[in-house]
Amino acid sequence: MTEYRIDDLARAAGTTTRNVRGYQDRGLIPRPVRRGRIAIYGDEHLAKLRVINDLLARGFTMTHIAEFFKKVQTGDDIAESLGLREVVSRPWSQTATDTVPAAELHARLNTSDPKLLGMLREFGLIEPIGDDEFPSQYEIKDVESIDAYQRLMKIGVPLPYILGLQRQLDEDMGRAAQTLVSAGRRAVTEGRFDGWIPERGAEEDWASQFLNELRITGRVAAHNTLYRALDRELARQLDDYLAVAQERREQRESDPA
Repeated sequence: MTEYRIDDLARAAGTTTRNVRGYQDRGLIPRPVRRGRIAIYGDEHLAKLRVINDLLARGFTMTHIAEFFKKVQTGDDIAESLGLREVVSRPWSQTATDTVPAAELHARLNTSDPKLLGMLREFGLIEPIGDDEFPSQYEIKDVESIDAYQRLMKIGVPLPYILGLQRQLDEDMGRAAQTLVSAGRRAVTEGRFDGWIPERGAEEDWASQFLNELRITGRVAAHNTLYRALDRELARQLDDYLAVAQERREQRESDPA
C-alpha cells in the first residue's frame, strides 16, 4: 500500500490539504494513521478523494455526497456501492499525455514565467511533478493543445494572448458542460428526488447505462454543435470584415489625392 503525508495525498488527488481536513471533519474519509506527530494516509483515502472530486465536478453537493456515504456499509467504497465507478469516475476528456523535463517544457513554450505556467496548470494542461515551486518535470495532460500553442507561437501569436483565449473558452465550455450535466441530473431525478441512489439490480443497470449514453451523446453533440457554431460565426465575421474592407476602400477612393 502506498503511504502519503497530507501534502502528497492532496497533490495526488488534485485537491488541497484544507479540503482533505474538511472531508475528514465531515466523516467522508477516515482519519489517518498517526506515527508520532506524522499523519499517514493510504490508497483508500486517495480513492475516496478522487470519487469526491468526480462527484463535485459533476454537480453533486457535499450534502449529497455525505448522504451517499451514509448508505455505504463500513469499509465499502462509495463508487462501488453506487455501481458507477467506471462510468462516473472515468474522465470525459481522453487526451494524449506526456512527461517531460521542466527545461523541455520551458523551451517548447519559450517561457519559464511562473504566472503563465500557473495558468496552464489552472486550465488542466500541465501538472508539475515534484516540488510545486521548482518542479524537475511536468506532466503534459493535453499534448494536442500544447502542440497547437507551439504552432501559434511560431507564427507570432504570443502565449499570454493564447492563454487569454483559453480562459474565455474554458468559461464558455464550462457553461456548456453545466447545461449538459445538469440536464442529465434532472433526467435521473425525474419522477424521483434529487440525491436518489439506485438500488442494485435493474435501477443500478439503468443508471450506469444512462450515464454512459450521456457521456457519448454529450461528447458528440458538444463537438458537432461547436463546429456548426464556428461555421456560422466565421461566415458572419467574414461578411463583416469584408464589409469594413469595402468601406475603407471606397473611402480611400473618394478622398482627394
